[in-house]
Amino acid sequence: MPTSYPNRRQFMQRAALGSVVLSLSEPTSLFTASVAPGKRVGIIGLDTSHSTAFVKVLNAPTPDPAFLGYQVVAAYPYGSRDIESSTKRIPGYTEEVKKAGVEIVDSIDALLKKVDVVMLETNDGRLHREQALQVLKAGKRLFIDKPIAASLTDVLAIFGAARQYKIPIFSASSLRHIKGIEAVDKSKVVGADTFSPAVLEKTHPDLFWYGIHGVETLYTVMGTGCRQVIRIHNEGTDIVVGTWADGRVGTFRGTRTGKHDYGGTVFTQTGNLTLGPYGGYDPLLKDIVRYFDTGEVPVTPEETIEIFAFMEAADESKRRGGVPVTLESVLAKAK
Repeated sequence: MPTSYPNRRQFMQRAALGSVVLSLSEPTSLFTASVAPGKRVGIIGLDTSHSTAFVKVLNAPTPDPAFLGYQVVAAYPYGSRDIESSTKRIPGYTEEVKKAGVEIVDSIDALLKKVDVVMLETNDGRLHREQALQVLKAGKRLFIDKPIAASLTDVLAIFGAARQYKIPIFSASSLRHIKGIEAVDKSKVVGADTFSPAVLEKTHPDLFWYGIHGVETLYTVMGTGCRQVIRIHNEGTDIVVGTWADGRVGTFRGTRTGKHDYGGTVFTQTGNLTLGPYGGYDPLLKDIVRYFDTGEVPVTPEETIEIFAFMEAADESKRRGGVPVTLESVLAKAK
């Protein structure tokens, strides 16, 4: 039996014709051998649909050239061990990625020996600081899916470690690429209202878990510079009003009732623009691949830190009955 094939498509064709008989571990070695040096992707966390979506695109039988030959070759499944909505996904998602030629390993250390770059995908942000540190110590470029962490303190620590090990990293929601955003001239934005689901998870600060999608959309059009926020909270809805240092106002509405949807309105000097609907994962995945290839991050650490300070200030406003809370105050506390 040959030890490699010129490309994945030929391998799949031969396997489908029954000309080879393989064990579960053998496809991985064949797929891995065909991946160009520097383009072997590892995934940490198979408890989110993002992992399977990325594998489906990168490991397609005929991959899109836009993804520059990067393929997922190995994955460590964990991942949350105590968030039920996450843990119950792991067995099914593990089987799904194995069918795409991804080797399942039993530790992050084992993963790092097999890959060149890493996607930290588990949606349990409580694990990210420890997991990210292992990747950074190994000197590998790292994308961290949302939420980058489950506390503002951990957000600051992760970026501090990235500086220490001189590895640029980034984190982003795919809602940064919501349809309509390409038409926005950010230099002319005078305000914005965005919305997304804001389902709560008891292990994470309120908006960190899911509201981050709409908050990141808000920041994508408004940019950094928010000074303070006020939050209105009830069982089904959150409204966070942010005032920027230049006097502009941006709002985020997080919903927990009705149909889940994503969108917004951008107010500009020349007219109003509508954001939405959601455009899928591919634009974010292209950002990730370009970062892996160049080391250039599409979202600065400063912006991501401010996004999480915005959400932490919103939590503090809720705790204090809806009073204004400055981002500066929560950052000082987190440090």
